[in-house]
Amino acid sequence: MHSLKRLPVFWFMCFFSGLNLLPRIAKSQDVKTLTLKETIDLTLKNSNVLKASKARNDEAAAQLRQALDNRLPNGSVSGSYLYMANPSIGLKTDAFKSSGPDTSTHKTAFPKVNQAMYGILNLSLPIYAGGKIRYGIESAKYLQQATVLDAENDKEQVILNSINAYVNLYKAAVTVNVVKANLEQSRQQDTVFSRLEQNGLLARNDLLKSELHTSNIELALLDAQSNLKTATVNMDLMIGYPESTVLNIDSGSFNEGFSVKTIDDYEQLALQKRNDIQALSFREKAATTGIALAKADQYPTVALTGGYIAADIPHLITITNAANIGVGLQYNLSSLWKTKAKIEQAKSKKAEIVANQAAISDQVKLPVNRDFENFLLSQKKTDVYKKAVAQAAENYRITKNKYDVNLVNTTDLLDANVALLQAQINLAVSKADVLLAYSKLLETTGILSENQ
Repeated sequence: MHSLKRLPVFWFMCFFSGLNLLPRIAKSQDVKTLTLKETIDLTLKNSNVLKASKARNDEAAAQLRQALDNRLPNGSVSGSYLYMANPSIGLKTDAFKSSGPDTSTHKTAFPKVNQAMYGILNLSLPIYAGGKIRYGIESAKYLQQATVLDAENDKEQVILNSINAYVNLYKAAVTVNVVKANLEQSRQQDTVFSRLEQNGLLARNDLLKSELHTSNIELALLDAQSNLKTATVNMDLMIGYPESTVLNIDSGSFNEGFSVKTIDDYEQLALQKRNDIQALSFREKAATTGIALAKADQYPTVALTGGYIAADIPHLITITNAANIGVGLQYNLSSLWKTKAKIEQAKSKKAEIVANQAAISDQVKLPVNRDFENFLLSQKKTDVYKKAVAQAAENYRITKNKYDVNLVNTTDLLDANVALLQAQINLAVSKADVLLAYSKLLETTGILSENQ
């Protein structure tokens, strides 16, 4: 009777323990379905590469502000408080001779000074610096624009990597699904063969061949599942999800049509749109400005100067309102023999950039042609794979019919099944290969981010 009273309490505790476990189970089996656009947006948001690019942009912007600040006045303030012992001073000049009875030693009654205070304020506004300030600002602007374009180029790379990861995850998932379906079919075939063998209608050797075929499919499934797990973890890390998140790919992302231009159009777009080419152009302008900046060291600098001095030495002197204003001229004599090397260095840097610009045309056209041909090839492969699946299915049907009437052996039937499996996998991933090839072509052309 006592145990019966405890029974409701036991089930009550089990019920609430189960409720506590549900969130953990749900978390461990968290499943997300992602479209390609959602994947790209999440990747751009969580990309450490783009965060580093932003930091470089901020640094270039700060360097530009620093160059602009060179137009502002320079100012400094200094001050001191000094404590001194009482000095013993003997003056030798007649101007300070005393008129007392003892003048032979020329000693005077000098005030006792044991402390002093002073403060100095200096201001300098550059008027002419040989063009250093103006050229420095221009160079900083060009380099900042080049850094912004570098960041845009990094963005194109991140988007392409995101699409590549999405395609790899899709391929892995499709492969797992196809292999699972074939494994189920193979197991059913093993069941049928086992019954035939038990009834003496099938040789033991043929049953073993069928079971070996099933084992090979099981091994293929293990490899496919491992690849899927790796691709999922890679995608989770890329988009900022927990590693345990299971991702489902929206297959509709691979059914979109493609607007294809001619190869000449892609070549012209690459020369006009590629961020790295435009960045190189701004760096060439910065290098030209760098030559003028190096030559500016040969000229003097002129500045408007001003200052204020205040001092207080008790019992001796007090200075206030000692303001001054004027024009200062400075010339570094060492620039006569040091500037030449700076100018040559700046010219060499520009020559290197100009040479790279001259070679960029060929460097762009080859990748564009290669990726254009890869895209066309991927489309042609898809058409071939569609035919291959139909042919493999028909071949398996005919082989199965022949096997049923003992016209072919078990090996022929298993080979036909393997050919059908491979054809199905090839067709399943071919659409993803087309999307990846098209995305690579857009990235090489420099317009991938514009088409997302």
